[in-house]
Amino acid sequence: MSNQPYRTALVTGASSGIGAQIVRRLAQEGIEVHALARDAARLEQLSKETGCVVHAVSVSDQAGIEALVKTLEIDILVNNAGQSRTGNITNTTPEDIDALVDVNLRAVLQLTRLVVAGMIERDRGHIVNITSIAGHYAFAGGNTVYHATKAGVHSLSQQLRCDLFGHRIRVTEVSPARCETEVFGRLIGNMEEAKKRFFDEYESLLPEDIANSVAFAVMSPQRMNVSFMEVLPTMQVVGGLNFAKKTSGAA
Repeated sequence: MSNQPYRTALVTGASSGIGAQIVRRLAQEGIEVHALARDAARLEQLSKETGCVVHAVSVSDQAGIEALVKTLEIDILVNNAGQSRTGNITNTTPEDIDALVDVNLRAVLQLTRLVVAGMIERDRGHIVNITSIAGHYAFAGGNTVYHATKAGVHSLSQQLRCDLFGHRIRVTEVSPARCETEVFGRLIGNMEEAKKRFFDEYESLLPEDIANSVAFAVMSPQRMNVSFMEVLPTMQVVGGLNFAKKTSGAA
């Protein structure tokens, strides 16, 4: 058993992928995990497997989230729920912008605001934000709005450390690169095609890699705050430089 003071955790986007693995991993540490997502059937299966307490609520349901938080004493908040889209700012739709900002950024801000008050009162807590390398690097093919929302959560993670100065509340940002999850299948409409295009010829991260990263931060000694973890496949690098050639009519 751990000597950590944490007893409860709330994990969003918990019905599959990284979120479900985080639920499994924290449950292994003896933590009472509350799993939140829209897919009630998948949550029920996860509950049978792990014993987690399920809440079939969307992070976009502000009234539902507020009602839930009032009933819980949350020691660990894992902001994992997120969406993505194809395309960039030149061809995105107003609806896609609203959806990405709503789920990826607004919901994180609102839920963090609701939960952190109790953490301050108890002088105990840990906020874990799952972001993406898209929040730190620009690269061709990335969705501009997705990049912007993840950058916003990166900034939130840093500012929270200032807001919570003097309290025993830790903040961790875990920023994965390519990880084999269903999000790629949703982007192109076919998971089998996504596996062929993004995973079969690459040794990508797996959801349990991110769950283990979260567990490392959460289970570390209380004197230690793991502020930022950038987790990449060994064979993937970020960065690079693109330089377009002059056009024939350029001066």
